[in-house]
Amino acid sequence: MPKLENAKILIMSANGFEQSELEYPLEHLRKAGATVHVATPDGNAVKGWDKDDWGGSVDADLKISDVKVDDYIALVLPGGQINPDLLRVNKDAVKLVRDFVTGDKIVAAICHAPWLLIEAGVIKGREATSYHSIRTDMENAGAKWEDSEIAIDNGIITSRSPKDLPAFVDKIIEEVREGEHHRTSANAA
Repeated sequence: MPKLENAKILIMSANGFEQSELEYPLEHLRKAGATVHVATPDGNAVKGWDKDDWGGSVDADLKISDVKVDDYIALVLPGGQINPDLLRVNKDAVKLVRDFVTGDKIVAAICHAPWLLIEAGVIKGREATSYHSIRTDMENAGAKWEDSEIAIDNGIITSRSPKDLPAFVDKIIEEVREGEHHRTSANAA
């Protein structure tokens, strides 16, 4: 796998992230050569959810409110039910998602994390997928929902579940190699 030495990627999470959906991208993007930081609401470690109980913790590098969008080429949003539900009511988290999209950055959301794309108002008119239980939410927000392991719309990557993680991370790497994605505004999409 070619190296991504110049790429800085941000993973944003709160407590209750699906364990594999944060750890797998973190590990594999770093192995590919990217610098990967984790941002959390308070800048402290977050605890995952692993199948049916609390899992391990992941250390944070910074607070969400301290993130400078221009420092990163991509934002990765792990799912789980708890994590994106907590983040979608966090003004700083929602603003960060919107700023990454309007700043022509790559945004990758898996499982329930597309809830954040809905809350940020950036999914309307875009091809997307998600965990099947939020399909109606996605369609009601105007997404062109499809049941596939990866959906991509001009640098906005969505995926369904942990079983899709290898394809999800491969697509992130591919999109990072392509660079910024100049796109129309979310409302004009």
